[in-house]
Amino acid sequence: MDPGTEHKDGPGLLIRALWWLFAGWWLSGFVIGIAWAALVTIIGIPLGIWLINRLPTVLTLRPRTQTWTLGEDATGRTVVVTGREQVAWPIRGVWFVLVGWWASAIWMAVAWLIQLTIIGIPVALLMFNRTPFVASLYRH
Repeated sequence: MDPGTEHKDGPGLLIRALWWLFAGWWLSGFVIGIAWAALVTIIGIPLGIWLINRLPTVLTLRPRTQTWTLGEDATGRTVVVTGREQVAWPIRGVWFVLVGWWASAIWMAVAWLIQLTIIGIPVALLMFNRTPFVASLYRH
């Protein structure tokens, strides 16, 4: 692996298409509803965020992309899963209270409707991948 390599595993296109056809399109609607309902309660926010992060997988079994970085320490090579630098928590909290909770509901509803067109699935996946940012400025 090269430094900064992106890695995805998951089932093939045929299995993912069958999943969407028989379960993904309607199951993702339920997950969106549960996630948003959890987001608007204080105690349910962790569940809502967890569900939002898994929407692409629920829709099409598409795994989240991970970025791997190779490094060396005193014992040899190590592999580290890296993340992006995040906006400060106070700013993210204010964003969520003022904008994120309602904007994420609209964003997820539009993404869900777009995926129903079948040809809109790639756009819906992009939107679902960006839902954490819309809700709380969290960047993957």
